Amino acid sequence: MTNRTDRIRATLTSAFAPELLELKDDSAKHANHAHRMSEPGHAPGGGETHYRLAMISAKFAGLNRVARSRAVHEALDAEFKSGLHALALDLKAPGE
Repeated sequence: MTNRTDRIRATLTSAFAPELLELKDDSAKHANHAHRMSEPGHAPGGGETHYRLAMISAKFAGLNRVARSRAVHEALDAEFKSGLHALALDLKAPGE
């Protein structure tokens, strides 16, 4: 079984064929959220809950910031349902 980071990379690569994909697990910066990890929609301890994503994809051309964000969130729906809690986004089309 792969970890969440690998699954996110694979999902986004498949969905967006990005020119650039930088994904950073920032979960350690949010350790004070650990007391909430037992609540529904949160992963158990061990991190992989908070990420920062920078991605450049031609699929974002002509889309505004909200539409880009929605597309990424839709692609990662299964991850959000299984414990991904937060995803900071920097999404651009080539040349931006």
